Parts: sequence; C-alpha cells; structure tokens
Amino acid sequence: MKRRRFLKVLLAFLGAVTFASFFYSLLKYLVAIPAQTKQQGRLVISKKDIPLNESRNFVLDSAPVVVINTADKGIVVLSRVCTHLGCLVEYNRAKQKLLCPCHAGTYNLDGSTAGGPPPKPLTAIPFRIDGDNIILG
Repeated sequence: MKRRRFLKVLLAFLGAVTFASFFYSLLKYLVAIPAQTKQQGRLVISKKDIPLNESRNFVLDSAPVVVINTADKGIVVLSRVCTHLGCLVEYNRAKQKLLCPCHAGTYNLDGSTAGGPPPKPLTAIPFRIDGDNIILG
C-alpha cells in the first residue's frame, strides 16, 4: 500500500470515528430519559457504621451523598455535589460544616449556604430510620 493511500484510509477512519462519537453524544442528549421515569434505588446502612459526630460518604443512584450523625440534629443526609461548580464537599468535624475545596464554599448541616460562592443549598436526600438501619432513597 502506498503512503498516500494509507493516509487517505487513516484520515477516513479517524473522521468516521469522530463523527460517530459526536453523533452518539448528540443522540443521547436528545433522547434523554426523563427524571420522573427513572427508578430510584435504595441504600441500607447500619447506624453502627456511622459513630456520633462522624460522617460517611456513599453513592446513591450514581450520585454522591454524605450521611452525618450529629448530636444536635441526629442523622443528616445531603448530596455532596456543590451547587456552585459541582465539586464534592467534605464534612469538617471541627467546624461542624460541609466545605467545598474548589472555591471555599461552606454549608451548614441543614444544607443551607453559610458562605462562599454557592448560589443554592445542598439537596437533602430523603431517608428513614428503620430499627438499626438507615434507608436512603
């Protein structure tokens, strides 16, 4: 095979791959599944896994959540996705706040913004306590 022919085949292949990946992304965007029809999963956690004034990070329906066991409010379950730019917040035990490492956003334990650039509070995740278990979702 001559060099010119090889380059033509290679460019045609790369162009087809680029077009296919763009078309697939566009098609996936246009035919998105509405959130109402998406089935929510459940996550069962033992209360013993989260000591008093500690937190644990989990994933519920491919979304990161934090479960905090506080002395004042009891169990708190919030989304870990910062409402500013989507970074993952971390629980700071000493300050009793959720901190965003990207732009120093802070959230109170009820999810409300306490400072920094976040425009909205964190999303509260529905949960219930059943005996010694915490059921998320």
